[in-house]
Amino acid sequence: MSEIKYIFVTGGVTSSLGKGIIAASLAKLLQAQKFKVTIQKFDPYINVDPGTLNPYEHGECFVTDDGAETDLDLGHYERFLNVNTSQANNVTTGRVYQSVIEKERNGEFLGKTVQVIPHITNEIKQRMRLLGESGEYDIVITEIGGTVGDIESLPYIESVRQMIWDLGRENTLVIHLTLIPFLAASGELKTKPTQHSVKTLMESGISADIIVCRTEHELTEDLREKIALFCNVKREAVVQSIDVETIYDVPLKMSEEGLDRVVLEKLNLKPRQILNLDNWNKFLNRFKNPKNKIRIGLVGKYVELQDSYKSILESLIHAGAENETEIEVVSLHSEYIDLDNAEKNLNLLNGMIVAPGFGERGIEGKITAINYARRNNIPFFGICLGMQMAVIEYARNEVGLTDANSTEMEPDCKVPVIDLMESQKKIIKKGGTMRLGAWDCNLRAQTNAANAYSIKSISERHRHRYEFNNDYLDQIFDEDFVVAGTNPETGLVEIIEYKNHPWFVGVQFHPEYKSTVSTPHPLFKAFVKASLALKLNN
Repeated sequence: MSEIKYIFVTGGVTSSLGKGIIAASLAKLLQAQKFKVTIQKFDPYINVDPGTLNPYEHGECFVTDDGAETDLDLGHYERFLNVNTSQANNVTTGRVYQSVIEKERNGEFLGKTVQVIPHITNEIKQRMRLLGESGEYDIVITEIGGTVGDIESLPYIESVRQMIWDLGRENTLVIHLTLIPFLAASGELKTKPTQHSVKTLMESGISADIIVCRTEHELTEDLREKIALFCNVKREAVVQSIDVETIYDVPLKMSEEGLDRVVLEKLNLKPRQILNLDNWNKFLNRFKNPKNKIRIGLVGKYVELQDSYKSILESLIHAGAENETEIEVVSLHSEYIDLDNAEKNLNLLNGMIVAPGFGERGIEGKITAINYARRNNIPFFGICLGMQMAVIEYARNEVGLTDANSTEMEPDCKVPVIDLMESQKKIIKKGGTMRLGAWDCNLRAQTNAANAYSIKSISERHRHRYEFNNDYLDQIFDEDFVVAGTNPETGLVEIIEYKNHPWFVGVQFHPEYKSTVSTPHPLFKAFVKASLALKLNN
């Protein structure tokens, strides 16, 4: 068996430069040349996972099939590669230290002082090699979170240095992503921050093989030569990453820059086929040349930060391209929607998504928005909490259960149509204890959901503690308001629909986690199609 190749992606100067997109783009290019590739993210924060982090601070929490709460970059990995990730693809400092401390308590280090080197770094290296040792991949790309020089990142950088030493330069490669800022006052691009960033990396014993330069302006040949000279890399290893219209352009730009060619040369690999991005280009062509345009309202309480609903926004892009339709997403903060302004805020929408979330803030605004969509025949898609609010809205306004609520919002409510799951009632610890990962759902025939999927049984990813209270099944559901999907083992209501409507669907799961460029999610496709039909028919 040939040696597994390991690529490490580090960042410098500033955060949020797009290491995840660069890693995913490179992986896509290698995949398109018949290499089996996976990507993993090592995050330096001490939380065990992002499950308890505020979306305003960290963006959305992405969930895998095996129930891991992970960094949103794993969503990019899946959307680009159309390959599932897992618990092993996201590691945090918290998880590393937790594992080492458990080993120490179990007596595995008896007689030894537990230290960062070698015990923490050995744990990191073991996890870095885990996916490679599975035998499923030719190349493993490891993204190191944070920036070079951060105190939190030092153990990871040291682990990378040791990995290069252990595996040999022929089996490892370091890509350093950095910023080339533009100073408007002088009208110049400046390389000094990049030089300092690379110097800091070298002080840790690592020489970057490739420098990817994030920039808002084209790099001149002179600048590229200067970066190559001062950063100790070949000229062809200085790669420009310029601002583009969409993240889905980045693989093409990286191909034009020759990133994949330089990587393969340095790893002594030959392409297994000519680069084939035909399907990717088809998607981009549909995305950039839409035949129609629609307005979709996204109702949520974290709309100020796009990353909070990243997977939903990307799923709309995939579904829009599939329907050859441009989607204008109108962000609507649920705290500021009420009966007085609903008409003004919502009447121009062609479709509405009510987003997932936790807590009571903005709940009444979501219920008001759902009521407006239901009464005015606006295609509606409720996800997780959005589905639960649709149940409450119908119970209050059509069934006459005016006190209907969720025990999450009102613990002592008289009509708890949404209640804490039975399996959650004895749980005290909050981290990693929700209903997580893939669960089965049987679909009811002749429903919008069944028509969208075209199969009888599905599997979707979950992240919730509360569910529909089955004590109210007979009271709430009728000929118009139906259960369109249930879990075969627990009877959990997974999908609800309002039939006297063009398209009104709520789901307890998170379909946005499974939408990719290659396989747009069926429900998002159907929702966009229904929203387009509303516009065209009016």
